[in-house]
Amino acid sequence: MTDDGISAVERELTMLLRRARAVSGEVAREVHPELEPTAYGLLVWLRRCGPTRLTDLAGRVGTSKGTLSRQIHALESMGLLQRQPDPVDGRAFLLEVTDEGHRRFTAARSARIEQLRQVLANWSPADRDEFARLLHRFNEESAWS
Repeated sequence: MTDDGISAVERELTMLLRRARAVSGEVAREVHPELEPTAYGLLVWLRRCGPTRLTDLAGRVGTSKGTLSRQIHALESMGLLQRQPDPVDGRAFLLEVTDEGHRRFTAARSARIEQLRQVLANWSPADRDEFARLLHRFNEESAWS
């Protein structure tokens, strides 16, 4: 390994990200046949963080409000997302996942969890915990997020 393993980490991250994009596309289609992977990522974020203003979401995911508006409209038309008046600012609205969006997301996520369970079946609990810990640390410290 060169650079104290940095090249190896970069190579493995490239492989992981390539696979993650493919899986994200598959899971997005499981949620809804017309759902784009990028819009699926918004659904994931909103599901985790709860009702959010469009401007806050744009800043968090690092995209323009115009691009985001198109994806939000698509999620709304699929019945996965809804807008609610912002109780703090009557001119604004909050985006939130619908009950149908939660149901579909949960079903698709369950299938993904089962795939992970199979891949990690031969790993010890300690190895799984360490892998999760290191991924969490990387994500917390990464400027890529």
